[in-house]
Amino acid sequence: MSTHRVVRLFRNGRNQALRIPREFELPGDSVLLRRQDGCLLIEPLDKGKLLDWLGTLAPLEEQFPDIDADLPALDEVDLD
Repeated sequence: MSTHRVVRLFRNGRNQALRIPREFELPGDSVLLRRQDGCLLIEPLDKGKLLDWLGTLAPLEEQFPDIDADLPALDEVDLD
């Protein structure tokens, strides 16, 4: 597979666009586009990445504090 190829830019309404050749196709239907040092970088978005990462974390051993222990019950709150 080639690592580079010249492609033409064109207008699609008010947007500038390009056709991505088949050998450069990315998976999915969304990408992350960012500018770095005068270049445009296009990265595929892996929607499962966060869930995969969270699955690698060890369970927490400590208990969460009861942060609302000192608050009055909702039916005791004066909303006026």
